[in-house]
Amino acid sequence: MIKEFRLPDLGEGLTESEILSWKVAVGDTVTLNQVIAEVETAKAVVELPSPFAGVVAELHEQPGTVVEVGKPIVSFEVDDAGSSSGRSLPDSGDRSAGAGSAGAPSAGVSVAVETSANGSAATAGVEAVGTPAKREPNLVGYGAVVEHSGRPARRARGHVLAAHSAPPAHSAPPAAPAPIEPAVARLAEGDTSERPRSTPPVRKLARDLGIDLKLVPGTGMGGLITREDVQNFSGATAAAAPAEGRVSEAGAERETRTPIKGVRKFTAAAMVQSAFTAPHVTEFLTVDVTATMELLARLKGNKAFEGYKLTPLTLAAKAVLVALRNNPSLNSRWDDASQEIVQFNYVNLGIAAATPRGLTVPNIKDADRLTLRELSTALTELTDTARAGKTSPSELSGGTISITNIGVFGIDAGTPILNPGEAAIVALGAVRKAPWVVNDQLAVRQVMSLSLSFDHRLVDGEQGSRFLADLGAILADPAMVMTMI
Repeated sequence: MIKEFRLPDLGEGLTESEILSWKVAVGDTVTLNQVIAEVETAKAVVELPSPFAGVVAELHEQPGTVVEVGKPIVSFEVDDAGSSSGRSLPDSGDRSAGAGSAGAPSAGVSVAVETSANGSAATAGVEAVGTPAKREPNLVGYGAVVEHSGRPARRARGHVLAAHSAPPAHSAPPAAPAPIEPAVARLAEGDTSERPRSTPPVRKLARDLGIDLKLVPGTGMGGLITREDVQNFSGATAAAAPAEGRVSEAGAERETRTPIKGVRKFTAAAMVQSAFTAPHVTEFLTVDVTATMELLARLKGNKAFEGYKLTPLTLAAKAVLVALRNNPSLNSRWDDASQEIVQFNYVNLGIAAATPRGLTVPNIKDADRLTLRELSTALTELTDTARAGKTSPSELSGGTISITNIGVFGIDAGTPILNPGEAAIVALGAVRKAPWVVNDQLAVRQVMSLSLSFDHRLVDGEQGSRFLADLGAILADPAMVMTMI
């Protein structure tokens, strides 16, 4: 018996993922929960375990392909007796279960499909989920958002859909390709129709070629834009356009174009959303952190901290957690839908991390409950995992306040943009030796600049200033912690 595995919603309400690599090949025997593929969502790289035990019959998508949730990606040949062991990956999104429509899963559905020997399809356990509520976007991606357009929801293509929507026996042949000029004219006139119908590989090809699919006439069934349509349009456009001198005399490319996708795409969207939704205020404070750096040196020589990685970020993170106790408004969220301010009684501390795939902000859950040694371990694991590109979607969600350590790049101060859904973010500048007045005498001290951006809807100027002053006081004299706890 053949069973298909469809790309599941990987827990963050994302609508598509890119196949990075297959860990199996056609003909391989796999066991239940064996890793079969590595995919990249807008948030992280995720390993997909096999939902079945059997033999790989077909890989439906190639590495580099962007696949919509609910689309078949691999087929397995399994024993009839073992078919009950097959299961779809759980959807960890916060959604209630609901009935599927006519056996065709919508986006956000993890589904396995059984196909009998004669090719007819039947659902063999469809894990359907209800309509997800609008999600609060975070720094590296938005959740799925339901569009109430009055049109039926798009459904995943595959054997189930084919069983219910076979084309009529006497269908008209595809129409001849329309000339390019009318398509351009329609766009110029402000055509606001829905997104052109195409498949994910075709959309990826169009992005790679820099082609707007709204300009491409579709010759496929029902106006579907095919790969050939995009290639023909690209060739016709290149022939009609004058040379623009993109190649130098030596024959090297003068420009390099990289498709905007994955983490970079959703980071950009989240930054725009945050910058134009939350009214940002940024304050700065320069602090003499000589005492903190001396404490750091003593801790590194203390046997109790042997084997732990201690850095200025470790102590600054602990200082942020202490300062929040007296300034809880900076650990909150503006819930626009319910018109409520959500005060968090825990701290999920986000740490901005630069990775080869772009900026991510994984967070340490319940960081306020950790000792300094536990916090050191958590920070080390977080940064190592992020740099390796192995951060899970759950580690990128649920942050309540963030830190960005721009000092590691030799930068003194900045105006960080809020992680969407959070009230504040602290930027740590570089620790530098600088002249400083101590007891009315000029001395060389170790100095750091702190930058605090906060959402002025949630945090008043007084509250933000008090938090920044408390943070600076702790870093200037760590013994001040005794007065705050």
